Amino acid sequence: MPIATPAPSPLNAVLFGLRGCLVLASVDATTPTPGALACLRQLRQQAVPCLWLDDRGDAPERQALLDSLPAWLPGHVVEGRPYPAPDACWQALISLGSPRLAGSVLVSGDPALLEAALNAGLWTVGLAACSPCCANSALRWQRMSGAEQAQARGQATLALFSLGVHSVIDHLEALHGCLQDIRQRMAKGEKP
Repeated sequence: MPIATPAPSPLNAVLFGLRGCLVLASVDATTPTPGALACLRQLRQQAVPCLWLDDRGDAPERQALLDSLPAWLPGHVVEGRPYPAPDACWQALISLGSPRLAGSVLVSGDPALLEAALNAGLWTVGLAACSPCCANSALRWQRMSGAEQAQARGQATLALFSLGVHSVIDHLEALHGCLQDIRQRMAKGEKP
């Protein structure tokens, strides 16, 4: 008799870092990171609540970043204790009207934000190409040679896993498979 694979568990919410994770900012323009819009669209189609978090910059600067994202995407400006305190993650889930903590995921390349999510009890996905080891720039990442990418990703992956993150991917283009893996792990009873 074949062994049944548990059905994937539903995600409660996916939180994103704003800078470097969802949006790239340069001196003259802001653009969504590779895969950001497709990822957000897919999560919305699946009815998974999403939200961005930001802990720096003034309102006009932040608005310039938000202009490249869908208007329906809510956000949370971090106030109070700075990362790695877990407060910002909890407050973001509260602002989403989240009924529970279980099944919540934070995606970012920012080590302090990832640590805040770990402290809050969330699943975490580190973005290697957006981490400090890769100079916080997906545009720079795309300009690197294959060998340079491999070396930078290796350093970033080790640094992110040493924080305790649950998964590491290069960019949001790979997030769907990563979230599927987290769903399977949840279905087997694993907790962050």
